[in-house]
Amino acid sequence: MLQRSHNETGCIYVLPVLVLIGLWGFSAPVQAQPEVAGDPVDVSMDFQKLENMYFVGDQVTQFDPSTGKGTLQWNRHRRSTSLSFNKIDLPYTRAESSEFPATEYDRDPALPFEVSFVSPRTVRLRFGSRDHDLGDGQSLMLDGPVSSSDAWTVTRSDSVVTYESDHGEVRLIKDPWHIEFYDGNGNLLTRTQTLGDSKTIAAPMPFAFVRKAEDFSRSFAASFKLTHDEKIFGGGESFTRLNKRGQKMNVSIRDAMGAQTPLMYKPIPFFLSSEGYGMFTHTSAPVTFDFGNSFDGRNTIYSGDDTLDLFIFLGEPKDVLSEYTAVTGRSPVPPLWSFGFWMSRITYESEEQVRTVADQLREYEIPSDVIHLDTGWFETEWRNNYKFASSRFDDPEQMMADLNDQGFHLSLWQLPYFTTKNDLFDTIVENDYAVTNRGGERPFESAILDFSDPEAVDWYEGKLTGLLEQGVSVIKADFGENAPWHGVYESGATGYYEHNLYPLRYNQIVWDLTKEITGDGIIWGRSAWAGSQRYPLHWGGDAGNTNSAMAATLRAGLSFGMSGFTYWSHDIGGFPNAPSKDLYRRWLGMGIFTSHIRAHGQPPREPWEYGEEFTDMYRRSLETRYRLMPYIYAEANKASEEGHPMLRSLFFEYPDDPTSWTIDDQFMLGSKLVVAPLFESSDTRDVYLPPGTWIDYQTGEVYEGAQWHELTAGDIPVIALVKNNTALPHIGLAQNTANMDWSEIELRVYSTNGEQATTRFALPNGELHSLSLEANEQGEYSLETDPLSGEVSWEI
Repeated sequence: MLQRSHNETGCIYVLPVLVLIGLWGFSAPVQAQPEVAGDPVDVSMDFQKLENMYFVGDQVTQFDPSTGKGTLQWNRHRRSTSLSFNKIDLPYTRAESSEFPATEYDRDPALPFEVSFVSPRTVRLRFGSRDHDLGDGQSLMLDGPVSSSDAWTVTRSDSVVTYESDHGEVRLIKDPWHIEFYDGNGNLLTRTQTLGDSKTIAAPMPFAFVRKAEDFSRSFAASFKLTHDEKIFGGGESFTRLNKRGQKMNVSIRDAMGAQTPLMYKPIPFFLSSEGYGMFTHTSAPVTFDFGNSFDGRNTIYSGDDTLDLFIFLGEPKDVLSEYTAVTGRSPVPPLWSFGFWMSRITYESEEQVRTVADQLREYEIPSDVIHLDTGWFETEWRNNYKFASSRFDDPEQMMADLNDQGFHLSLWQLPYFTTKNDLFDTIVENDYAVTNRGGERPFESAILDFSDPEAVDWYEGKLTGLLEQGVSVIKADFGENAPWHGVYESGATGYYEHNLYPLRYNQIVWDLTKEITGDGIIWGRSAWAGSQRYPLHWGGDAGNTNSAMAATLRAGLSFGMSGFTYWSHDIGGFPNAPSKDLYRRWLGMGIFTSHIRAHGQPPREPWEYGEEFTDMYRRSLETRYRLMPYIYAEANKASEEGHPMLRSLFFEYPDDPTSWTIDDQFMLGSKLVVAPLFESSDTRDVYLPPGTWIDYQTGEVYEGAQWHELTAGDIPVIALVKNNTALPHIGLAQNTANMDWSEIELRVYSTNGEQATTRFALPNGELHSLSLEANEQGEYSLETDPLSGEVSWEI
């Protein structure tokens, strides 16, 4: 809209004016958004357009409690303009049928829906926006066929059908239609929301689907009740506040360009609630979560799919994540060497550089297991052709063999995008290995491999196979966020469904091939989607070199862990610039207690480039991590077994402690260590400790939990505390994991009261064991029973 304005000289200027349309239930005005390639799709915008037709869930017209199948009537509505006191609102109004001929279309269609039970804690709801068979709902996102449970009993009346298990209750109310979820104690967790449920003047989004005028496609809005103090977590590797309540999240993959925007390399259409449930939206179409952003009492899941497939999980956070990963898969334990230190920068670009860095790591006694070559191992940096530059790498195979003798594994960067200057471009295009544009035309600037095409996958695997057979240990599966939304894929789908699946296909291909050739299942991936947790591991992308970016990185890792991923890493010090000494040392302190640790980014990254004092601190920090490897490895085995994150928020272990739900700048590594990184230059900070007694790992000082303390870091630039009555396993120092002596383990007992001390232990590639230690009258601890029968010598 244009508005004319007069200035003082009488000239007339034409000024753009934004027209603000007040929406009942929406906090932001409708604004035109630029269509920039790669940007996420906001499905909620489908529900703000006057030209679309809205169908609101109203009443059950038929239902068979024994099968869980029935039909739901959806009443037709429109968004109409309503004038009141110089403002326009857009309420929902009943709409008449507008189709011709009227005999061929239903005004208020009755469409199929289904309630089924996967386990005693997992419920599945499916709704169709068309009259068609809902199918079995299998996909790449699910870890095989979905199981069914007979643990639920059913009772029925004319108006309500109730299903009960030991862990909760589901009530289907027929008219007006609602589905309610209760915990095992009979407390209401949440319920579907329709028109009139808000009991306010505003009319927030009801449970509905929309028929889009532009192409007749459908999108769903699944609206549920939020309690006044409910907190929401998950949604993928999100850099915003850890508690997503009040936020609106576009759950579509996008290169986040750092760690301080709402964009996500790894969005996951899953969340969990502090009320005792979680939800997974099973689709690869765009999803938008509105967690009380538009209307505080309502949680709306906007799905671009024309079938709504929701899994609802009941229980505390541990229960919810175990149930979710039982459906979508759990992370296998990566190889032991991957838990060691990864030395990298952008970029080592010659054999001489690689050999020099390897020699210096050993000379300075910096424990390390992996050297990573980023974008510069080709003849032209970034021009990925899967070949070591012959001008700078005399004998890559011998180089890798020599590195292996020194205890190093080699990691290589690559990506699935090819420009016209790449000598592989013509081969990819001529063989139709690339995604085509919306008109079916071949690419003319950047060719993006079509991982839904078996022939393209075979070609790609052939390139990686040569490298892995030469001695490469792990492939960096970089990028993967830019699969074209409007592209056409060999699968027959467009990018609307393939864009978010792209990283999942990418992760699986690289992980499976690496496992097949080397025996070790591992990638180093940046992008992910639901199900990618089956193909570890992932890192947090290109964080900035600031305190704020460091804090946002931690929030992202915690959020990622609350989304079903066990393993995660990040670039120590941030990526785009050389970090300051102060930032680098503090970020290192945080990194030694995350599941995986890599120094990477603009040089210098090698500690000796920062001076002798800095190198000594670096060495001490990494020595601490390497001595803790038995604890790290045992917790990894337990976390993988249960589908839990290694890096976890405090509330994950202490769900009954209200304050733990509010902490987003501390974390736990496994179940026994609380870690508080230093996000400012000071080595002192306020630390919240969960209930119980905690012992400072570095000083031995004792602190009571369920309260705040002002604590100071020790020689290692981080604050870490051990849970009381823990026997923390340590191993003798080695410069790499291959040289660790697992036959001699030290159990350091942290106890203030002489009570039983416990821990877990696993030999590499061995079983996970629980250990218990008892104290005698003199306070001396001994192992109650030795599950390894003398295979390990225990020093207590």
